Amino acid sequence: MMIDQKNIEKKIIIDGYSLNIEDVVNVARKNYTVSLSQKSLVNMKKSRNMVENLVDKKEVVYGITTGFGKFSTVHIDSEQTEQLQENLIISHAVGVGNHLPEEVVRAIMLLRANALSKGFSGIRIEVVQTLMDMINKHVHPAIPEKGSLGASGDLAPLAHMVLVMIGKGEAYYNGELISGEAAMKKAGIHIIRLKAKEGLALINGTQAMTAIGALAVSDAVQIAKTADISAALTCEALEAIPAAFDSKVQEVRPHKGQSTVAKNLLSLLEGSKIIAEAQHGRVQDAYTLRCIPQVHGASRDAIDYAYKTIEIEINSVTDNPILFPDEGEIISGGNFHGQPVALAMDFLGIAVSELANISERRTERLVNPALSDLPGFLTEKGGLNSGFMISQYVSASLVSENKVLAHPASVDSILSSANQEDHVSMGTIAARKTREIIYNSRNVLAIELLCAAQGIDLRGGEPAEATKIAYNKIRKIVPKLEKDREYRLDIKKVVELIEKELLINIY
Repeated sequence: MMIDQKNIEKKIIIDGYSLNIEDVVNVARKNYTVSLSQKSLVNMKKSRNMVENLVDKKEVVYGITTGFGKFSTVHIDSEQTEQLQENLIISHAVGVGNHLPEEVVRAIMLLRANALSKGFSGIRIEVVQTLMDMINKHVHPAIPEKGSLGASGDLAPLAHMVLVMIGKGEAYYNGELISGEAAMKKAGIHIIRLKAKEGLALINGTQAMTAIGALAVSDAVQIAKTADISAALTCEALEAIPAAFDSKVQEVRPHKGQSTVAKNLLSLLEGSKIIAEAQHGRVQDAYTLRCIPQVHGASRDAIDYAYKTIEIEINSVTDNPILFPDEGEIISGGNFHGQPVALAMDFLGIAVSELANISERRTERLVNPALSDLPGFLTEKGGLNSGFMISQYVSASLVSENKVLAHPASVDSILSSANQEDHVSMGTIAARKTREIIYNSRNVLAIELLCAAQGIDLRGGEPAEATKIAYNKIRKIVPKLEKDREYRLDIKKVVELIEKELLINIY
């Protein structure tokens, strides 16, 4: 792992109330460090005192002096509370599959620390500090991606995170997978011994699905902006009719996203001589051009919904039971249930999938000589050269895969924990699927951008000022296609252009 030295001194101070998605991205991807606010120290100490008083009084409280789930009726003696918490972690760390990416693991740790810092979970300050030390010193637990039902929270993934905190499990340190104990020792972080309530506080929450979701909604915003740019370039390559983007059309159907996209397209295409001088004689375009505001706009509205849902969730208390020290109450509730995130992630996956669907159809119009007056597959020497023929195949394959992935996970449920947990959200599955949809869609847009730039080259004429900037950014890294070459390299370069947000800054 390469550590970005310039970001080492950049710090996020968490208090459980003010974290935003940009903060999550900065910690997860740019290696910002984290620390606790003074407010959090006060609140956490208050709730911890409450837990210790309950243990001293030998009161029967779920998860503190009882077993978990179906075993909530089993009373645990005070001298066994530490063993209870450790057993919880080692028994729940049974996830399977590939390890979650480093950026997701960093986001998970940040979100768990942030939720605990609110002071409603009864955990010691030093335990949360250990979690933040792991973020700051780049100890990244090996967390398998599969095994969460998303309703007692993300029990299995978070248990793998906590394993390393207690000197067990595995972790990545300096890019090497080693034992959790060795990683903590090399980083100079003290291994902890969990006390009453702490194991449950650490793993009973929605932080795995929400971490994936926070990065996904950030990426989805990037994709939506990129989709408008790729669409504008295609509009020029195909000599689209911009009248459909007129503000009057949007005003009589005033969806926010639709209006935004129409304004973007008019701005991007302003001054385009290619469009102004078009002689095609059409009075209207196919839907993939004419309905860009309606389709892109609906996806933007869905992305906005998911964004707002995730920002609420990253500052929420999602463990159980919840302590209210000021009122002297401890309440067993269901905030760990991932349904809000599950629905948002399913909706987000569908929204991004649709951006890719319409992009692939625009690509088809660019490469198909029956649908435009451009050379077949955008090559001037067809036959000897295949041009973008198979690039469109790849795009079609990716959107078809997206259609399978976009099937909502949240409509499913399954019984677990001897029917105690009899409705589950599948939120982590929804988030993981959406992450894959975003990966696919970014590649679909890269292919459209390549085809649109080639279409403009073949069309000739003067593009708009804004689209010309985007065109030049593409041509700076990928030259005009004169003969067949390794297109995979071109696609990869444009994907990196999208990921680094070097296109969307033309707005």
